[in-house]
Amino acid sequence: MAVSTRPAPPISGEPAPVRHGGRRHGPASPRRGNRLGGAFGWLWLLVVLLPIYWIVITSVKTRATYYAQNPLVPPADPTLDNYRQVFAAGFARYFANSLVVTAGTTLPAVLVSFMAAYAIVRGGAASRFLRTVNGLLLMGLAIPLQAVVIPIYLIIIRMRMYDTLMAIILPSIAFAIPLSVLVLANFIRDVPKELFESMRLDGAGEWGTLWRLAFPLSRPALVTVTIYQGLAVWNGFILPLILTQSPERRTLPLALWSFQGQYGVNVPAVLASVVLTTLPILVCYAVGRRQLLSGLTAGFGK
Repeated sequence: MAVSTRPAPPISGEPAPVRHGGRRHGPASPRRGNRLGGAFGWLWLLVVLLPIYWIVITSVKTRATYYAQNPLVPPADPTLDNYRQVFAAGFARYFANSLVVTAGTTLPAVLVSFMAAYAIVRGGAASRFLRTVNGLLLMGLAIPLQAVVIPIYLIIIRMRMYDTLMAIILPSIAFAIPLSVLVLANFIRDVPKELFESMRLDGAGEWGTLWRLAFPLSRPALVTVTIYQGLAVWNGFILPLILTQSPERRTLPLALWSFQGQYGVNVPAVLASVVLTTLPILVCYAVGRRQLLSGLTAGFGK
């Protein structure tokens, strides 16, 4: 009687053997983690956190402790005198100026950019005027701020707005609109056309469709553009340096530069001003982190 050479069928619940090149193997081994990538990730995290740690602990040291102690060792007796010195130098006024300039630039720029992006997406294919406006806005991305500082200065002088916060706000709005329109237009373009058609069938006009449909769906992109433009204006240095003169009109970057020149030897006081300048940026990132990430990654899964 002939004996069958076929392998017995696998028992229920037991994974079948895998053949590779005529050889049978058992169940596949679990995928190993990328240890080298994890090591580099932890190394990069250390590189990023080490300067931040040094700035924070140095800001609560005295000048004598800073020069006599290891820079990376926390102080035995931390002090807030450096922060008091920074506030005594007018930090509150500079903070208020930066807040006014940032809010006065970001909110109007994002609002105008959103409406312009909606008009370009919805009517740009049929309107030559909107196509021309879109082309001009794209050309604005190729013009750096440094190339037009002198014309901006002369225009502000003619408008008698020199040494005012409005002199910083108006040019900042102009330079924030092109990139904001580009980002928002690409995001609105990804909204299905069927949604706009259903809104039109329900009797909604363009203005109602803008605020009841496009605005809620574009919230991640709006948050992304707002945070990006807000950080750019908050850290702006050239326009406050060129268009203001009196200390009462200084913003934080310009005040930090002058404070560093005034207290260049007092390193802990300078770093205390750096910490206070960076705190609003960290708060904005912590509040809008999820919306920022969703706005940056929007469209990659489509």
